[in-house]
Amino acid sequence: MRIRTAIFSVYVGASAVGLVALTGLVLRDVRLRYVESMRRTLGDTAAYMAAFAAPVLPQEDWTRKLVTLPKQTNLLRVFACDRDGRVLFDSAGRDTGQTYRWNMFGGGPRASENYTQPNVAVVDGELRVVARVLAGGVHVGWVGVGRPLAAVEEGVRAARWRLVTLIGVIAGGMVVAGWWIAARLTRSLEKLTAYARSVRDGRAAVPPASRAREIAELGRAFEEMREALEGRRHAERYTQALAHEVKAPLAAIRGAAELLDEDMPAEQRARFMANIRGEAARIQQIVDRLLELSSLEARKALAQTERIAAGALLEEAVATVRAAYAAAGVALNVTPAAAVVQGERVLLREALVNLLQNALEFSPAGGEVGLAVTPGEGRVEFSVEDRGPGVPDYALPRVFERFYSLPRPGSGRKSTGLGLALVREIAHLHGGDATLVNRPDGGARAELWVPAVG
Repeated sequence: MRIRTAIFSVYVGASAVGLVALTGLVLRDVRLRYVESMRRTLGDTAAYMAAFAAPVLPQEDWTRKLVTLPKQTNLLRVFACDRDGRVLFDSAGRDTGQTYRWNMFGGGPRASENYTQPNVAVVDGELRVVARVLAGGVHVGWVGVGRPLAAVEEGVRAARWRLVTLIGVIAGGMVVAGWWIAARLTRSLEKLTAYARSVRDGRAAVPPASRAREIAELGRAFEEMREALEGRRHAERYTQALAHEVKAPLAAIRGAAELLDEDMPAEQRARFMANIRGEAARIQQIVDRLLELSSLEARKALAQTERIAAGALLEEAVATVRAAYAAAGVALNVTPAAAVVQGERVLLREALVNLLQNALEFSPAGGEVGLAVTPGEGRVEFSVEDRGPGVPDYALPRVFERFYSLPRPGSGRKSTGLGLALVREIAHLHGGDATLVNRPDGGARAELWVPAVG
């Protein structure tokens, strides 16, 4: 399970439990509030009726005044009882002669809930409230009013539906907010994952910034760990590589120097001297390329960037290698296109020159090499195609490794094996990449792409 889903699920689960509990309490309280409101209203009505029916003398028939009241038993039932609760008058003509029991006591705080008020009772779904009838300060009986609790059910039902609808809207908002919170919490972790993968792939990467202190500290820890590991591996890798690559030229120089101690014809001596100079130049080239590659790998970002027209970049690269192509008898076909990239002109030109030189070394005399630029979706691709023998399948995954080189057709010599490594490093610095594949009709196709500029 993804951490975003886990956070969202826990949030929604906890919120749902809280909302269900709160909804139950609120919906239960709605009915209690309605009934309590009815009780207060009935209490005021009963008190008014008691004052209206109160006789001057205790012996008077005080119930006769209640007979004159309009009969609206569908809304309110009026009744009168003597001091012992026997019904003397009932506007509905239902309970005359029966005895009502008072008082009803309970333990709750609301009369509508546990009927703690001595003048309140609920009998057969009817709420009854009574008030004392006094004659000259003497208690002579009770006047009461009753109303079916079903009269409030419609109002309670409507109020409950309104509350449920409102709570549903709030719950929907909380779900959306929960997903947004989960996404915000995990976005920084996703950026850290992308950063770690970029470091794994050897791409230029900067640890993501975050307002969360813990995430920011984790990003810095990753960067410090990467720098420490890369520093150790860098020194070890380059030391081993340099020792391996320089070993053969040094052996050739030493062998030639030992032979020069002996007497030999001038022509042979000149050949050995040329061999020494050639191997020394090879060592110098290896060291220069290693220093250049090491400098690129140490950089975390481009220094000075500018908007560069792809067509102008092609012209500069072609101008650098034109003489070499002419000397080798290889044609160079250029296909420009309208596109703009952002980057360091010197580095991009060097990457293209390396690809063109590599293609030239594998092209036969009389062959041709194609250089093209192709605008794509959010990127610009530079491609170099040759008509040479192509790359063996076993070598394709390794062509961009440092010091990995294939024998050149004809001479069988190998290069420093750093040219394509430089190309890929330059592409990564610009936020792009480089690839090399075999063409279906023979030869190889090298691609370098960088982000386009709108």
